[in-house]
Amino acid sequence: MASCAKRGTITGGTKDTLAPVLNASWPKNRTTNFNGNEIKLVFDEYVKLKNLNKQLIVSPPLKNQPEITPQTASKYLTIKLNDTLQPNTTYSFNFGQSIQDNNEGNPLSQFKFVFSTGAYIDSLSLGVKIKDAHEKKVDNFVSVMLYEKNEKFNDSTIYKETPRYITNSLDSLKQVKLDNIKAGTYYLIALKDNGNNKFNPKTDKIGFQKQTITIPNDSVFEVELFKETLPFKALKPTQAANNRLLMGYEGKPKGVKVTVKNGADILPSLVTNFPKKDSLQIWFNPIKSDSLKVEVEKDNFKKQFVVKYKTQKQDSLSIAAEFSGELPLREMFTLNSSIPLVKWDTTKISIFNKDSIAVPFETKYDESEQKFLLHFNKEPLEKYKITLMPGALIDFYANQNDTLRYTVATKNASDYGNLKVVLEHVKRFPILVELTDKDGKVKASEYSDKESTIVFDALEPALYTLRIIYDDNKNKEWDTGNYMEKRQSEEVIYFPKELDVRANWDVEQPFNVGAK
Repeated sequence: MASCAKRGTITGGTKDTLAPVLNASWPKNRTTNFNGNEIKLVFDEYVKLKNLNKQLIVSPPLKNQPEITPQTASKYLTIKLNDTLQPNTTYSFNFGQSIQDNNEGNPLSQFKFVFSTGAYIDSLSLGVKIKDAHEKKVDNFVSVMLYEKNEKFNDSTIYKETPRYITNSLDSLKQVKLDNIKAGTYYLIALKDNGNNKFNPKTDKIGFQKQTITIPNDSVFEVELFKETLPFKALKPTQAANNRLLMGYEGKPKGVKVTVKNGADILPSLVTNFPKKDSLQIWFNPIKSDSLKVEVEKDNFKKQFVVKYKTQKQDSLSIAAEFSGELPLREMFTLNSSIPLVKWDTTKISIFNKDSIAVPFETKYDESEQKFLLHFNKEPLEKYKITLMPGALIDFYANQNDTLRYTVATKNASDYGNLKVVLEHVKRFPILVELTDKDGKVKASEYSDKESTIVFDALEPALYTLRIIYDDNKNKEWDTGNYMEKRQSEEVIYFPKELDVRANWDVEQPFNVGAK
């Protein structure tokens, strides 16, 4: 009759893993001849809304967003429509992952409420795969849209009007399906935009199919997103120092012509890039004046700016080495100059190895980046002493360097890995072959006019992403597309896996660039 009580822990029962269930709705889901302005949804448990503004997709888009209440936990949701609905049109409300149960946050995944203002529900669909034209990773929350081909549609429509049908990749999908479409002919557009479903080239990425698409269609169509290069436009310069202006810009500045004037007198000037900014540095000789005129010309852009000028501190020459201590075998010794260089005297530059033997070298100067490079053959496990005597480097203002001395060393060849890429089924030349790191930064590249075997020696051990670019315009860089010109980006093909390059390894990697 007597026994000891057993100790235990109250668990609260099995964890709820079930999504909410729609018990009823007014009107019913998939109703026809709808002419109201309110919809009520009733669930089997308390639900809450999460990230509704990101997750909810209404197709066709409404001019005014519907009002959905309550925002607190409740067993019902009310959708109030604040728009005049189009006649004979099927509307779809896809809530994505936004409806969740209140306790555990289990989502009612991809819940759709569909109704028609006409006599039937449109039931056709279209599959679309989303890619990025240049990067391996695809953006989240990409809108995929169909514009109806009719007498109202022209090339400027996507800048001004919302589409006929729309869906969104949300935060995980790379392939989407547009549902509840009626038969017809459409233009397919994809946008990574700010949510207004209109194309703004300044901020948005776009992808498009050049040819129209006829529905019904069982094919899965592909769109590649790219950011257009804007036409060049200069912004009003500002004074940064006594001898330098900063000028912001849009587009690409290569080839821009800048003229600095004091009244009618043209001042000698140079233009260089401002590091990590969409700005140019305009260098000129200091003067006594209240203002300067800056004339900027490139392509179809031509404008004159007036810049207020006052005496400020002047930039001084400083030289900094990009490498200290260790010099990678693949790299050139590089000096960054705070002021553009205009002359250099190689007789005042010397390189000696650890045995005090002079090492021959060549020089190269990147004017736009203000980089002075020394190219010489580097041997493994070697030390190099690099000396620049006074007057070796002369800047735009005739300033000279003081004595500069650097000591750098190289590692053993066994500390690096070698990679041979054997390209198969190359469709055309020339091509760019690039290795990028986990952040997408290019770590090594080779350009080929005809060779299908590409060798990368002395790579730092790491995981690399391999890609090729078909350089169709032969400018040795990837070029983006343009919607108005109906021009797609230059084709990029990625090797499907990361390449593990290890120290003291020689890797030969076949790459079938014709495979999909």
